[in-house]
Amino acid sequence: MRVIVVGAGVVGTMHAWQAVERGHQVVQIEREAEARGASLRNFGQIWVSGRAGGEELDTALRARELWEELGGRVPALGFRANGSLTPVRNDLELAVAQAALARDDAAARGYKLLTADEAREFNPALRGEFAAALYCERDAAVEPRTAQLALREELLKSPGYTFLPGREVREVIGSNAVRDDHGDVHTGDVVVLCTGAWLGGLVREVAGEIPVRRVRLQMMQTDPLGEPLTTSVADADSFRYYPAYRSDALDALGAGQEQTPTAASYKMQLLMVQRADGGLTIGDTHEYEHPFAFDTLEDPYEHLTEVVESFLGRPLPKIRRRWAGVYAQCTDTSRVVHRQQVRDGVWLVTGPGGRGMTCSPAIAETTANSLGW
Repeated sequence: MRVIVVGAGVVGTMHAWQAVERGHQVVQIEREAEARGASLRNFGQIWVSGRAGGEELDTALRARELWEELGGRVPALGFRANGSLTPVRNDLELAVAQAALARDDAAARGYKLLTADEAREFNPALRGEFAAALYCERDAAVEPRTAQLALREELLKSPGYTFLPGREVREVIGSNAVRDDHGDVHTGDVVVLCTGAWLGGLVREVAGEIPVRRVRLQMMQTDPLGEPLTTSVADADSFRYYPAYRSDALDALGAGQEQTPTAASYKMQLLMVQRADGGLTIGDTHEYEHPFAFDTLEDPYEHLTEVVESFLGRPLPKIRRRWAGVYAQCTDTSRVVHRQQVRDGVWLVTGPGGRGMTCSPAIAETTANSLGW
């Protein structure tokens, strides 16, 4: 087959990978010189721990297997099975962790409740004060700013793969073909539009209004910590945003322990992972109302710094960079992705939300299987 993939973010690149692996010819078209959206502006976490039970967890676990296989073949991805720790400070937060341990799928996630001392054995950088920590063995990480580049470098070794950067697809022509802004027409047996947060223009023309929204977040990265942060780290505010933690205990936490005004205002949680250079990627916020601001705000960064320093028991290294990102999320957040046939031979795949980096290998595998690749 000849497969046309539009978009070179992580979802599009994984679709290209699946097609090449199955022996097909692939033309991948990207409007930028390289993808610049949420696929690079994320934590690089393969985040199994908080996923909803059922299809979402199954997708994340399958993707975790695929990421590990890819990491073995493409070491430059920076895959590492680092797991995660979510420190808890009091009885209300501890009860949410204990409720998670009681889930039927807790073992599949690799959940374990650790004392503070046990958590520090896993991650000696956590010298601050906390009562216990929820450990998730299945969480992992890759390097988001270089993962797509590494995958593309491997794809380019295949004679059946062509990458066309700096071309914006403007039109779907009939079935199985698209026209780019150079006037070139690309025809295949199937076209897969992996447009990320680009939901206007071509997407609106071929699909109309789809049940996908855009979400903006703020993040930052530090200078090297000077020691290993051996696991990813979250805080108890993350319990409020991930469906795996929904329980009576979470309701009690919400009733008995309000978020700080800053965390509540910006819909915040702490997520933190160490990069290959030793720096820390730290976030994040959630903003849903359009139009999004064009600037970043300091209050969320100050809040995150305070939370991180309380766990590390030491000052945060100098902040090297701050940024905002926008990703596409299904409005029905129980759906893993929005996959829609928009024309004969033309499919739109978008809206994985904050699950894009985690789930993209399995999302692409599902597309390939369903289309008979």
